[in-house]
Amino acid sequence: MAATASGPPTVFPTVLYADARAAVRTLTEAFGFTPAAVHETADGQIAHAELSLGNGAVMIGPKGTGSAYDRAMARGGPVGVYVVVTDVDAHHARAAAHDGVEILAPPADQEYGSRDYMARDAEGNVWSFGTYGPQLPV
Repeated sequence: MAATASGPPTVFPTVLYADARAAVRTLTEAFGFTPAAVHETADGQIAHAELSLGNGAVMIGPKGTGSAYDRAMARGGPVGVYVVVTDVDAHHARAAAHDGVEILAPPADQEYGSRDYMARDAEGNVWSFGTYGPQLPV
């Protein structure tokens, strides 16, 4: 049975990082995500993290674990994630002030009505933030 657009999110981008702890720090400090769950290994490394923003979330994990997912993603390139935010300019200012973020495109109004900007994290993943929110069927 397919899920509908109401209720909690049903799609979660999952991004692997060589330094998952630094990624969590960047996503929370620069992009405003909130940790929903952070699971650590016995030696204090991040095994899995779930970070939320608005009514969406992203899952973060470490590279090099040897898990089936890690092996499947080993040859994958950076990912791109789009996140809806209400105040693009304030969000951009926060991200631009963070050392681990490269701004690829400053805030700009788009012809389809969105205002957005694009940034790259320290491991090459591209994060786009804008006011456009896709309308899903209910």
